[in-house]
Amino acid sequence: MNQLTFASLQVQDLPAAVDFYQQKLSFDVGDLSPQACVFKYNQGQASFAIRTPLEALEGRELGIGVAIWFAVDKNIDQLKQEFIGNGVTTAGPVIQTPFGRAFHVIDPDGYKLTFLEAN
Repeated sequence: MNQLTFASLQVQDLPAAVDFYQQKLSFDVGDLSPQACVFKYNQGQASFAIRTPLEALEGRELGIGVAIWFAVDKNIDQLKQEFIGNGVTTAGPVIQTPFGRAFHVIDPDGYKLTFLEAN
């Protein structure tokens, strides 16, 4: 294997999750169906989907152990403030990683999203 080409996250409430990603994080919807929503981020340089469950999710914690990273062209401190202004709860301060400065947010299903200002 030489490249991960796509990721899809199962969510409990698709309309609520679409609203979070579109309204609070400013992701662009690339395709929407009753079962899934494909997002494009940063003019389509990154894409992934959220979808209705492939199996029963009752009693399960989603998002545990999952982290998705998005490299951004914006100043990371400014982006974090924009997200906070949109009502997004961030998980901790901006940190220095081996890849650059980053911060985390948690989506409604518990998935950790990392936004990275690459070096």
